[in-house]
Amino acid sequence: MRKVEVCSYNEKWASMFSVEAEKLRLIFGNEIIDIHHIGSTSVVGLKAKPIIDIMPIVKNINIVDNYNEKMKNIGYEPKGENGITGRRYFKKGGDNRSHHVHIYQIGSYEITRHLAFRDYLRKHPDVKKNYGELKEQLAQQFPYDIASYINGKEGFAREIEVKALDWVDSTKLM
Repeated sequence: MRKVEVCSYNEKWASMFSVEAEKLRLIFGNEIIDIHHIGSTSVVGLKAKPIIDIMPIVKNINIVDNYNEKMKNIGYEPKGENGITGRRYFKKGGDNRSHHVHIYQIGSYEITRHLAFRDYLRKHPDVKKNYGELKEQLAQQFPYDIASYINGKEGFAREIEVKALDWVDSTKLM
């Protein structure tokens, strides 16, 4: 059973992202347009589950499945869309999860959503602090119940997402 662990920000998360992003660049080559560090580990100072979320952007999502064996060779489990249409998702580490890879095709709305959420937290320290404290409290309350942990933070995360998307739209106008 996987334990829900939330810890203080770790300076090593950025380099862990960089190492893994380079592996993905070697596997996918010219198919990758860009690779972003997303999720809580991408926000300096935010308490997080110590799992690196990586978002490669590709030219054509339909060819990603052709790389499943190569992804398995570096420790990833291919999960297909895993509930989000137009995504290819991979996880690494089993119950001791270390990385998640969320691949989207250029132009996907999901890219905007993830980057807006990350960047909003980076620019709004009060929201970042409150979000981190909520996650820490939920991890203590539900140490072996990931579904309750996720459900507990979902409402606040959605509020942040709405504000983040509005914020991104308003900054484009300036």
